[in-house]
Amino acid sequence: MKLLITGATGKVGSRLAKRLALRGDRVRALVRDPARADLPGIELAIGDLLDEASLAAAVRGVDAVVHCAAFFRGATAEQAHAVNDLGTRHLATAARTASVKRFVFTSTGLVYGPTGGELANEDRACAPVAAYPVSKLAAENFLFGIEGLDVRVLRLPFVYGDGDEHIREAIPMMRAFPPAMRMSIGHHVDVAQAVALILDAPSPAHRIYNVVDDEAPELATLFASVGEPPPSGSDAERARAFDTLLDGRRIREELGFRPRFPRLA
Repeated sequence: MKLLITGATGKVGSRLAKRLALRGDRVRALVRDPARADLPGIELAIGDLLDEASLAAAVRGVDAVVHCAAFFRGATAEQAHAVNDLGTRHLATAARTASVKRFVFTSTGLVYGPTGGELANEDRACAPVAAYPVSKLAAENFLFGIEGLDVRVLRLPFVYGDGDEHIREAIPMMRAFPPAMRMSIGHHVDVAQAVALILDAPSPAHRIYNVVDDEAPELATLFASVGEPPPSGSDAERARAFDTLLDGRRIREELGFRPRFPRLA
């Protein structure tokens, strides 16, 4: 396939772009600053999600868009809305105009809101409580309402592995969370596997899939994996916004997904 991938200088997108290229796809990456793109062998298209005019050339001639770009940590509600919601609208509109066949959107499992220890499947009503998942859910709703575009949504967990310092970097944010709180996780290799399955599958359009490992470790275990003592549990209320566990059965049953890294250990 000829693909356009956004967010190709980020944690998920950079690793995904390289893996899609290795499997034989012809990958074009949308970047704002080509000097920041360490993507040998991948075509670069200079553009910005907030600059609608810059997107027409980026989507021209591609079979599918894989939209990974997002503003997460440190974003205000306004910034999250601008990039994650409005930016997605701009890109999807440009893709439809260019007759792109498929649009894959990497969303977040946090759109479900707190699940109280229960596993959330894709049919569960969403009630996000933080600006980032609110903006991602708004983008999902727009995508499912746009005509003439084959949309697939992947709701991702906390993504780790493959040389990514994500666990260590998230420690300060989670330092006061309850140590026994569990977190759905997914390895970068398995995110790429899920995207590849979505790109190739003839399954119905407008389909949502959770992507998640077989095991959701406790935060104490996650902290220990990078040599940190367990979190203090002093701010359980703040932790509640991230207390979301994902049910990953649909993508296994429909597309044959099997995590290559099924658990943190």
